[in-house]
Amino acid sequence: MFTRKIQKTALAMLISGAMAGTAYAAPEVLADFHGEMGGCDSCHVSDKGGVTNDNLTHENAQCVSCHGDLKELAAAAPKDKVSPHKSHLIGEIACTSCHKGHEKSVTYCDACHSFGFDMPFGGKWERKFVPVDADKAAQDKAIAAGVKETTDVVVIGSGGAGLAAAVSARDAGAKVILLEKEPIPGGNTKLAAGGMNAAETKPQAKLGIEDKKQIMIDDTMKGGRNINDPELVKVLANNSSDSIDWLTSMGADMTDVGRMGGASVNRSHRPTGGAGVGAHVAQVLWDNAVKRGTDIRLNSRVVRILEDASGKVTGVLVKGEYTGYYVIKADAVVIAAGGFAKNNDRVAKYDPKLKGFKATNHPGATGDGLDVALQAGAATRDLEYIQAHPTYSPAGGVMITEAVRGNGAIVVNRDGNRFMNEITTRDKASAAILQQKGESAYLVFDDSIRKSLKAIEGYVHLNIVKEGKTIEDLAKQLDVPAAELAKTVTSYNGFVKSGKDTQFERPNLPREIATAPFYALEIAPAVHHTMGGIVIDTKAEVKSDKTGKPIEGLYAAGEVTGGVHGANRLGGNAISDIVTYGRIAGASAAKYAKDH
Repeated sequence: MFTRKIQKTALAMLISGAMAGTAYAAPEVLADFHGEMGGCDSCHVSDKGGVTNDNLTHENAQCVSCHGDLKELAAAAPKDKVSPHKSHLIGEIACTSCHKGHEKSVTYCDACHSFGFDMPFGGKWERKFVPVDADKAAQDKAIAAGVKETTDVVVIGSGGAGLAAAVSARDAGAKVILLEKEPIPGGNTKLAAGGMNAAETKPQAKLGIEDKKQIMIDDTMKGGRNINDPELVKVLANNSSDSIDWLTSMGADMTDVGRMGGASVNRSHRPTGGAGVGAHVAQVLWDNAVKRGTDIRLNSRVVRILEDASGKVTGVLVKGEYTGYYVIKADAVVIAAGGFAKNNDRVAKYDPKLKGFKATNHPGATGDGLDVALQAGAATRDLEYIQAHPTYSPAGGVMITEAVRGNGAIVVNRDGNRFMNEITTRDKASAAILQQKGESAYLVFDDSIRKSLKAIEGYVHLNIVKEGKTIEDLAKQLDVPAAELAKTVTSYNGFVKSGKDTQFERPNLPREIATAPFYALEIAPAVHHTMGGIVIDTKAEVKSDKTGKPIEGLYAAGEVTGGVHGANRLGGNAISDIVTYGRIAGASAAKYAKDH
């Protein structure tokens, strides 16, 4: 075995040679290179006969022992370039998420971004959707082979809803296995930036904000065009402050409170300084799930929910990326696998006008949870309601949080003019942007807004923010008429001073755009959230399509469900949804497992 220093030096020489165009006989994949260095033992435990598990626990530990962890690699990266190792992702990110052994390596970041990293032994990242029942014969054979292991509760999905369910179930005394098909945990939660809506909270009281749970209920119903399930909305709002307390008790910082579109009151909770809420909440939940001894398995796709002759859930069939098919016997199953916004074929099926749209979601949001629920006989609702987020960055491949607008930014078109109330609901904002020249617009803000929201620093890091010393300078970079943009900003600042937007009736005017330097981001709508999904009741029990009654032992939470958000989700309600209903689903599943 090479020492860590020697191996790092050897890899550095290989990479520098590749970048400089040096001629050498390059191995095709990492396994070839490591084979030359130290044989299979440099990655694997030889007496185990292959990989240790689907997390590749041993293999990833070997990578870190030689090359360092993400923090070390990020610290060594050039300061003037985006580092692929400076990650906003949660958990213990595995090296093998990108660096493959026996096949071409991939840049997983390209699932969302387009940085063009030139990775040694690299191939092109791509995701082909494979139906959950694509290999039915092999699946039936695995089921016939019998149960491999047993647990109390299986949770499908490692986003906020899944992690909340796992923590909640563990706290209720259940043995939990959490299964995630992606190599990276966190789902869409790790990408959410805006905030978590909650009413009558301690942070609101400390800031002197008066809010009522009934107002949150009314706002949510109105935003969803009143087709939401009122009982689910009541649970969302009435438990929201408790969910903030629950997160806080586990170490979360939810002290900053702002406002997002459709809200009548400032109730969007986030970390100090307006830092991104999703990655923070997901990391807190991940840490607490790990602390509680949750068995978390990545690269593990649930392809079937198993039931007995009476329709009662008995477990799941899993396809491990490296270990193959196997059966887990479980008393209860929680589906928290998210929506299907990244599956454009399915999106277009329900809403044809969104065909070909980009999506703000993580690559695993393809609808697997919905598919296994349908196989199990679950009822669905509202699948035709799919939300486009108005502020997606085409250049960066990321969603720009609604909190930028909430903190005072304005939206202008290519003529330099405002054309809407910036904090209207997402459906209305998206429609307004699509009516503009180029079907995109610019988000304009100043240094005071940048300093008010830490999330903006991530966009600066991605090199997608334009900067100007003056408004006129910024206009030149955007190829927007300077005089018009200056006039627009001056007019808006006048509204801020008077406290009333007489042009578009924007309800909150937190600050003028007057502190240099000035900034702008190009934005366009992208598919963001699928409001429809599995029908659940207030206990997170999944209802049967045939009987309308709960399917015994089956629960669901988060974006995979329908009814909470109606026809249109309000910004800030998703995190509230996943935490509140994730907690309920985990507790309900644990109780069912205990009683049965």
